[in-house]
Amino acid sequence: MLDQIQLCDGISRVEIAQRTGLTPQSVSGIVRRLLDEGIVREDHANRVSSGGKPRTALRINAGAGSAVGLHFDPVELTCTVVDLLGRPLVVRRRPTPPGTDPSHVVTAMTELVAEVLAEADVPRAQVLGLGLATPGPIDQHLGMVVAPPQLAHWTRVPLKQMLGDRTGLPVTLDNDATAAAVGERWSGAGRGVANFAYFFFGTGIGGGLVLNHQVYRGGSLNAGEFGHASVLPDGPECYCGNRGCLELLANPSAIVTAAHHRLAGHSGGDGGNSVLREPFERDPRLVDHAAIRVAAGAGDPLAAAVIDEAAERVASMAVSVANLVDVDLIVLGGHGIEHVEKRYADAVAAALATRPLSRHIRVVDVAPSPLGADAAVVGSAALVLHATYSPQLSALLAD
Repeated sequence: MLDQIQLCDGISRVEIAQRTGLTPQSVSGIVRRLLDEGIVREDHANRVSSGGKPRTALRINAGAGSAVGLHFDPVELTCTVVDLLGRPLVVRRRPTPPGTDPSHVVTAMTELVAEVLAEADVPRAQVLGLGLATPGPIDQHLGMVVAPPQLAHWTRVPLKQMLGDRTGLPVTLDNDATAAAVGERWSGAGRGVANFAYFFFGTGIGGGLVLNHQVYRGGSLNAGEFGHASVLPDGPECYCGNRGCLELLANPSAIVTAAHHRLAGHSGGDGGNSVLREPFERDPRLVDHAAIRVAAGAGDPLAAAVIDEAAERVASMAVSVANLVDVDLIVLGGHGIEHVEKRYADAVAAALATRPLSRHIRVVDVAPSPLGADAAVVGSAALVLHATYSPQLSALLAD
């Protein structure tokens, strides 16, 4: 019922009964409990009508609780506080401490959480928990980060317990791409969509899956590693052991290398008309991933060609995902495609319109994430809301 109220943001008791199959008596009893607990409110000013007598609309009481979200990226920490509708109240960023000592990172995380809670003026008693989105792979059962490839010496770090001990908040840990998918389901492009795949672009490329309205995590709870599927079978060897992985060919480092290669004149084009030419000649380090994205977003031909090449790799993977799990929607998000979301979305949409086997039945939709660069951090907070309020099939079956 909470799921229906949250998705509709204005639904009557009669409509809830129709959508859920519950009896009107059951709905009334549960609504009474939700009202007593303050999670749901009656909106008498905006009534729901389906042709007869207007009925009182039920809505989530957004201010009844909050959740903290923390996204741990190898280069940046991002923290937010959201209300029960998943709307950010405050978002703050700071560089991830250099070095490889997890305790230094946890100290920075703890300080950032305290700073954000103070700025949002949210009492600790109102905080449902802290969601932590981190690079994978992770051991969900033990709350450990297990040797992420871009974090040297982070071997089986008990990050969930460390952060919980330091902040005093219950911590929910998940892969950053899965967290972002949860955020999309809660307050983004995936609201109400039964089956969708999320492509997360950060320091690497990850993915999340929602199938039949349930977050799909797989046997080891690390499903959705779209970045480590091969899109070039005879391509370079990836650190994961595979060859021609999407992440290896389309991550920020690969895009920077490709742009530098073109600017150095090794690709057959001189790049003379590119706005990146002058900064590259002054100092190649000035032509970083952010500069390339901004230039491509403004229509620079060299930068656009590099981004489009990466987008075609992503499009090939999107076709494979559509063929494998038959999703209705593919969402693209994360700070790694900021300024060039449309170029990626156009490439994926073109591929999905012409290549999946099911295209003659229906064409898979594509949407840039409305959460944008904040997808993972909003998603990390949504992990808490999702675990607290969304229906969990495994729990229902166990009961």
